[in-house]
Amino acid sequence: MSIIGWIIIGGVAGWLASLIMGTSGRQGCITNIVLGIVGALVGGIIWGMISGDDFVAEFSIGTLLVATLGAVVILAIYRALTGARPA
Repeated sequence: MSIIGWIIIGGVAGWLASLIMGTSGRQGCITNIVLGIVGALVGGIIWGMISGDDFVAEFSIGTLLVATLGAVVILAIYRALTGARPA
């Protein structure tokens, strides 16, 4: 997947995760993209540990779900460490 693809998937996954976790009002576009890309890496690691498969490197709904799951995990850890509450 190209860097443009990673940015698009990252933005969508970060935005979905921020909606799920209730942080959408405090995050900007760049934060959503970074959160989604890092979430894709974390989600890929989690998926690899659960299924034994390698991380999916092409766009699919599964890729988006894994990236969103990873971003939700990151937001949950951030919230637990900082005590931040949804707005």
